Amino acid sequence: MSDIDSKAEAGKFTAARLERLADFFNEVGMLRHTPRTGYAFLGSGKENVAEHSYRVSVMGYVLARMCGLDPARVTFLCLFHDLHEARTGDFNYVNHRYDQCQARRALEDSVDGTGLEADVLPLWDELAAGASPESVLAHDADQLDLICNLKAELDRGNAFAAQWLESAVKRLRSPEARELAEVVLRTDHNRWWYGRVEKDWWVRRNQE
Repeated sequence: MSDIDSKAEAGKFTAARLERLADFFNEVGMLRHTPRTGYAFLGSGKENVAEHSYRVSVMGYVLARMCGLDPARVTFLCLFHDLHEARTGDFNYVNHRYDQCQARRALEDSVDGTGLEADVLPLWDELAAGASPESVLAHDADQLDLICNLKAELDRGNAFAAQWLESAVKRLRSPEARELAEVVLRTDHNRWWYGRVEKDWWVRRNQE
């Protein structure tokens, strides 16, 4: 973007738009206080939507790199995929059997007047359609995050998590996501910090 274009864009930030952006930032912050509700049925584990969305975005970036697709586009799809839940709350699989979440309408209200409409809403539509290769990876990243959480709960002794894992793995669509899931399922979720050093180190570390 040239200096002229940058100045033209900056000039579009009217007082009303800045006010809406301030509201939007506070709304995004609400995701920190919006629990993912499925864990009540699982019987263990917990997280909020903001925590979930962050790792989904990282996973989407990685999947895009693995598949040779645009990492930025997949990351953006992941970043905004649950933004509507600041208004609707998290509809889990049981909720969806009996009620409907007006996610698109909530997202429209969320970005209305912010100037982000032309960016965020097409991303939502692409993700909802699920037809583009990038949207497939974003959906897979969403499931991979769940799979990692379920594996951790399984490691902690929740045998019921195995049934959820079976369904989550079947929802993966890309070969790359399925390959990653296979590795996650055979990996101790603590290995990244506990299993990468000699076990004696945990005994003698204070003696060094």
